[in-house]
Amino acid sequence: MSELYCLFDRVRCIAQQSGDRTAVIRGSQRTSYSALDNHARRVCNGLLSMGLEGQSRVAYLGGNRSEFFEIWQGTSMAGHVVTPINARLGPSEIKFIINDSETRVLFIDQDQAPLVDEIAQETAWLQQVFILGHHADRPAQTETSPDCYFAWRNKQSKSEPTCTIHADDTVVQMYTSGTTGFPKGVELGHSSVLACVGSMMGEAAWPAGEITLVTAPLFHTAGSAYSHCALQSGGTVVLLEELSPASVLEALEYHAVNQALLVPALIRMVLDSKDCAGMEFPSLRRILYGASPIPVATLQEALELFTCNFEQGYGLTETVGPVAVLNARDHAAGNKLQSCGKAVAGSKIRVVDPNDNDCAIGEVGEIIVSGQQLMKAYWNRPKETLEVMHKGWLRTGDAGYFDTEGYLYIHDRIKDMIVSGGENVYPAEVEIVLADCPGVAEAAVIGVPDKQWGEAVKAVVVKKNDSVINSNDIITYTREHIADFKCPKSVDFVDSIPRNPAGKILKKALRGPYWAAQNRKIS
Repeated sequence: MSELYCLFDRVRCIAQQSGDRTAVIRGSQRTSYSALDNHARRVCNGLLSMGLEGQSRVAYLGGNRSEFFEIWQGTSMAGHVVTPINARLGPSEIKFIINDSETRVLFIDQDQAPLVDEIAQETAWLQQVFILGHHADRPAQTETSPDCYFAWRNKQSKSEPTCTIHADDTVVQMYTSGTTGFPKGVELGHSSVLACVGSMMGEAAWPAGEITLVTAPLFHTAGSAYSHCALQSGGTVVLLEELSPASVLEALEYHAVNQALLVPALIRMVLDSKDCAGMEFPSLRRILYGASPIPVATLQEALELFTCNFEQGYGLTETVGPVAVLNARDHAAGNKLQSCGKAVAGSKIRVVDPNDNDCAIGEVGEIIVSGQQLMKAYWNRPKETLEVMHKGWLRTGDAGYFDTEGYLYIHDRIKDMIVSGGENVYPAEVEIVLADCPGVAEAAVIGVPDKQWGEAVKAVVVKKNDSVINSNDIITYTREHIADFKCPKSVDFVDSIPRNPAGKILKKALRGPYWAAQNRKIS
């Protein structure tokens, strides 16, 4: 294994050289590198014994548990493609992904087992289901019956596999969140994932043996790529049995965590928790955050609590992980906190107009990216692939601009842009201001029909408990921080804002009632 060009190569080397080192911790369960490699070889040989065609899809439907890594490792060693499925999806959505990916083998958490019976007759490609748990009450197994994963794994050979794997082979097929329709399968190769892992690790940010807390779901690229950073460096991944502010704080302290991946919403919950009062984290060196905007005030609170380096990552499923990073030095300077930084090594970023011409400094356009991290294609969707990939550049669908120093700023999704009286308004810019408004717990901004302006800016707001804030208070607050044409013209108060299983706001669902009587869905 002198050439390390496949995702599992480095982990296998560490298993041979330092097999007793802990790879994964979840609760009281500790998995060594030797055990991880042993289990992965058994999974690999078990899959090979099924006689599947090369690059067959092998799905994982479950939570954050150590078995995810041995299944991923074993699947890729066998030359197949692991397909993580969002465990928060509903039965019809899960069925769609299983059928769309042509999944042959499904590994599923015990608490998801009833789902198998519900969708089994409607999954044309599925040959075998293995349950991560014991089901003594189930009937005797047949070729298509669910089976105990551990019993199946442990009876497989642990001999050395002899498959030939190439760096450009697809190693994982991640599904997009599907906010605008059915999700698409994003094919990612070994080389793309390794390029992303390398850029996330940086030159000196990830010393060997680091303890890493992963709170993001492993069925998302952020959680899985961040975990691979730890595993590629011989470190330890800490997974939580239950995600809460208390469990995060406890894990940071008890495991002497060095690196952590936290989304902004979780950072806010931790800051609001009474458990964080007086706590110190001397081992914590770096926190990476991303996936959604973070209010500057929240970020400043977090910097004071954790007293460690912070980095922000901007990326997509189609780029595996971050293609731009706002580094620790920029956070310390404090004047770029609303930026998402600069392109990582191996990636290029442009901001272009509708004719693909580069926008001027400060001019908002579509962000396009190129580099080693790009997806290979959307699975079985050549038309959609051509719509976003052109001459080695990926159209992100995000709107943004560069400042004079080359820092990238994200405004919004292109499709969510509001055109009011000829002015472009990007909801994310308004939402960042609303996030700091006293009395506002959560806010989303949409465009609604307006006879005079075509579209008008509307804020949909969830109040904080016991807040007496009203529409005028909110509109007045925004006028103190952004241009008048960007400010909400009206405010609706709701109990909750609709989100998809990945946590993204469903803007289409929010806009629907306001546009229902219109012949067009945009003015």
